[in-house]
Amino acid sequence: MRVTICELPHEGEPLRSAWASLCEHTTLAQSDLVVLPELVFAPPVWEFEHFDSSVWAAVQAQCNLWLARLPELHARCVIGTRPATIDGKPFNEGFMWSLSSGFCSLRSKCFLPDEPGGWEARWFTPAGRVFPTYSAGSLKFGLNICTELWALDTYAEYAKQRVHAVVAPRATAAATTNKWLSVGTVAAVRSGAFCLSSNRVHPDGSCGGVGWIISPVGQLLGSTSPVAPFCTLEVDPAASVAASKTYPRYVFEASVS
Repeated sequence: MRVTICELPHEGEPLRSAWASLCEHTTLAQSDLVVLPELVFAPPVWEFEHFDSSVWAAVQAQCNLWLARLPELHARCVIGTRPATIDGKPFNEGFMWSLSSGFCSLRSKCFLPDEPGGWEARWFTPAGRVFPTYSAGSLKFGLNICTELWALDTYAEYAKQRVHAVVAPRATAAATTNKWLSVGTVAAVRSGAFCLSSNRVHPDGSCGGVGWIISPVGQLLGSTSPVAPFCTLEVDPAASVAASKTYPRYVFEASVS
């Protein structure tokens, strides 16, 4: 499976330009799966402390226009997150679009920061702390949205479920890149799965790019940068199957049995 990760801006003209380039890249690369950053088409409303329903409605409308353009990527599957209103409440909802089935909702984010620069708990409703597995073609995956990469207990269950990938759309700062790469490596090694992540890019560095593909044994296979904002690599689910039988995964399974 050919997987594309990316780093994308959210502002009008920069996003339109980057989107055109990403579509060209994924078409030429014949991408099977594209991972988009967290809330990729939305302005960073979580930087404002107080929720505004009119702003929320405008952001949803804007994102829906962009979501209708996902087929332009010419990929079999696309995974990301979007602002969604469910039963009158706002959520940061994961989604998957596929060539065969169209748009479908995945789980919503449950762990939400609540601090200056990241008032997510004021803008989104925390979802239930359930982390199911999904399939994108032959790839079985779990979805950990940004902060949820620190939900370390999810990886043991992913290992038991034999997932092939942990998909992690992010909105993380440039100054903290090394920390996030570290937890991405832990996600991959403990789960015995690839960790696939894309990040937003903001001019002030509050989101600092660097998407990644990390192997089930913790090797950084590919990453993005300002000069190479897209990266496509072949990901073999069989590598995750093989990793599930090796250290450290088998140690914990043996302890349980």
